[in-house]
Amino acid sequence: MANIITRKSVMTLFSSPTCAMSHCARFVLHEKGIAADIEFYDPNNAPEDLLELNPTGTSPTLIERDLVLYDSRIIMEYLDERFPHPPLHQMDPVSRANARMIIKRIDQEWYQLLDEILHSGEKKSARAKKMLRESILNATPIFAARPYFMSDEFSLIDCVIAPLLWRLPSIGIDISTPDEVITHYAQRLFNRTGFKRSLSEAEKEMIEPSK
Repeated sequence: MANIITRKSVMTLFSSPTCAMSHCARFVLHEKGIAADIEFYDPNNAPEDLLELNPTGTSPTLIERDLVLYDSRIIMEYLDERFPHPPLHQMDPVSRANARMIIKRIDQEWYQLLDEILHSGEKKSARAKKMLRESILNATPIFAARPYFMSDEFSLIDCVIAPLLWRLPSIGIDISTPDEVITHYAQRLFNRTGFKRSLSEAEKEMIEPSK
């Protein structure tokens, strides 16, 4: 453990260049302007020094001195609490709990379907694409109601949704509608400086959503 910590800066985020979960953590890191090293790697061939700290080799993995975190949502929460300005969670406990429940539901529904699309056979993937598209479109009234997802302020929920929306064109999912509600929401997120800086070279090469 001493070797990797002494070689790295105070904080290092090990990240897959294409994993949406890792992208979420990078988005938070850049949105808050946190000084940290980002090291891209192939999770299927994780470096040995990382495996010493995180035997699973999963991405993302955050290292800060003796702290090792390797769950995207825990990393995002930690960064928001460790660097409280600007806050990405509302301060009152009820609002924070509700936001956590929304993120959990997004993970269980949208991200689970994304995982099936990327890692399942053709038949199961096609079914998952249809379900994901319909589920997102069914949320159009929520996207339309406020500038950000169920909020007037940018939050961790948006940091969770943006990387997923960015990937939809590259997997053949079109969520455009006549009023372009979701497209406009997506562009508000994609145009943020933090989001632009969070993109890896591989993610920049993904099919860019229509503007």
